[in-house]
Amino acid sequence: MSVQYAVQADVFDIGHTTPKSSDYFLVDSNVWLWMTYSNAGHGEPDWRAALMAQYAAFVQGAVAGNGKVCCCGLSLAELSHTIEKTEREIHEASTGTSIKAKEYRHNFAAQRTRVITEIQAAWAQVASLAEPLTVTIDSPTATAALNRLQTEKVDGYDLFILESMRSHGVVQVITDDGDFATVPGIQVFTANRNVIQAARAQGRLIIR
Repeated sequence: MSVQYAVQADVFDIGHTTPKSSDYFLVDSNVWLWMTYSNAGHGEPDWRAALMAQYAAFVQGAVAGNGKVCCCGLSLAELSHTIEKTEREIHEASTGTSIKAKEYRHNFAAQRTRVITEIQAAWAQVASLAEPLTVTIDSPTATAALNRLQTEKVDGYDLFILESMRSHGVVQVITDDGDFATVPGIQVFTANRNVIQAARAQGRLIIR
């Protein structure tokens, strides 16, 4: 079943958009993963890798064009989780075994070292390209996130990433995550075909 997005953001197709020096982008975790993690394509079809290469080119174009690129520290948590999970799956496939997450984390020292190295390398690349946006997860922020949850169909991490964007006045996000398209008042730069098609049908696809 295809996802039926109720698009409220302004959506830009990165395949037909050129970054400007006035742009100030938050780069989402899914884009950072593909740009910085050596095994990001594990288990993914070739078309997916080609799609994500568009994001890397767009981010690099923004940096080269003197636009600003930023990241949220919560992306480190998302990257860490995905990298550890992927490395475990690779190890399971190579050994023909099934390993629980905590067993993998605590019982396989060499694998743990590999995971840490991959996470450190990925985040070093993020830090070299992007300005960090701070996010304080206190009671007011939690309340604001809960309020968002009622009207915006995003996950828990994205609730706080959006609050970080709001507090810093950032409205542009580069992401493959269609959930962001449901958020009013922001600009979503994406190569996600489902999102682009939904935005076009709903009059939210912007050409610049």
